[in-house]
Amino acid sequence: MPETNHEITLDAALSEEAVLATYRRMFAALARDSGAVVEDPALVDIAETLFAAFAEAGEEWLTHEQMRHVCRAYPHDRFENRLRVLKGLGAIREVFPKPNQLRYRASFTSVVGLMFIRRMMDDGGQSEMHRLLALEDLNVADPRTTVEEARLSARNLSRAFRLWALELITLTGGTIEELREQAPKLWGTGEIARRAQSLHGTILTRWPELDRTCTELRAAIYAYSDASRRAAGRLADSAGTTRNLTLLPAETWRTFAQTATRERLAAVLDGFVFDAPAPWHDPAAIVRAVDESPRPAPVQPTPPRSALPDPGPADLPEPTGGDLGRLTSVAETALGGRAGARLEELLTADGEWVSARRLLADLVSLDLRPEAPYRLRWSDDLTAAPGAEPAWLSHGLLERAGHDT
Repeated sequence: MPETNHEITLDAALSEEAVLATYRRMFAALARDSGAVVEDPALVDIAETLFAAFAEAGEEWLTHEQMRHVCRAYPHDRFENRLRVLKGLGAIREVFPKPNQLRYRASFTSVVGLMFIRRMMDDGGQSEMHRLLALEDLNVADPRTTVEEARLSARNLSRAFRLWALELITLTGGTIEELREQAPKLWGTGEIARRAQSLHGTILTRWPELDRTCTELRAAIYAYSDASRRAAGRLADSAGTTRNLTLLPAETWRTFAQTATRERLAAVLDGFVFDAPAPWHDPAAIVRAVDESPRPAPVQPTPPRSALPDPGPADLPEPTGGDLGRLTSVAETALGGRAGARLEELLTADGEWVSARRLLADLVSLDLRPEAPYRLRWSDDLTAAPGAEPAWLSHGLLERAGHDT
């Protein structure tokens, strides 16, 4: 049974207070007050601005007036609120604890905590997991590492991978919009799983008695790999054949069209320029133009059709492969022995539109021939150069089927 009526010593109280103080300083930049998280990103920007100013000030530190001057771009009430919270949580404190202290210094723990949080916001924790695996690789390879330290390391990694797998499973079963927002968590999952399995092998080889702990770690790694593959598969399916994750799914467009107001629907066309309406014409000029317009020739009656079946022309020429041979020669000349060539480079090689148009027509015809091993892969890029020839140029790639460039 856990002991509930234990005596609280001074050392224990100081140790607990030191831990709490470290957490307060670490997350001070994200605190609105002593017990809440900020909801305005500008408050975090004020904290970053202050920490950067403290780093540049050096041993001169900063006064209240200097801090206000650095944050002059922000409203006064927001600055005072942020400064009060940072002071209360220990992220900014007096240089020397004495009365009438006018200069302040920043806590190193708060700066490091904010850097860590920014990295977590950028890639969802991927970089931190890579750093953690790299540190654990060094720890288990150190001859001074004990079996208990290795056991604790394996358990911590198992817990992290299981929680990560559960989050990915939740994203896979949720909305596609949320999965797209959390897409950075799927970057480099194969490399993370490979490094984790290498670390698992090192621990098991050096400490065979940790086989049960290593089994739990291996199961957690496999669960993470399976969850990441399912989430990536659903993400790829939502992108459609374009594989472009920046395009919104059809469900989002349909929901917007059904729920948006007329003002929001009309705002979609803001910034577009349409053709001006036709000018007003005098009715007499319209009548005169109609009278002077040429009369169409009367329609000739269609000759009667024969009731006998028509077998078609008897001398229909058989298709030959001469045209395919010519198109193949054009493609090989354009490729020049390479597996692929940029279409924009081929079309601008001769410097005139007539040659580029002929080459483009041959390449498109060759792309439509399924028996030919050449394909055109178009991209979304478009170059507009009014002074050049051609003035409009679409980007693409000519490649042999079965080759990657």
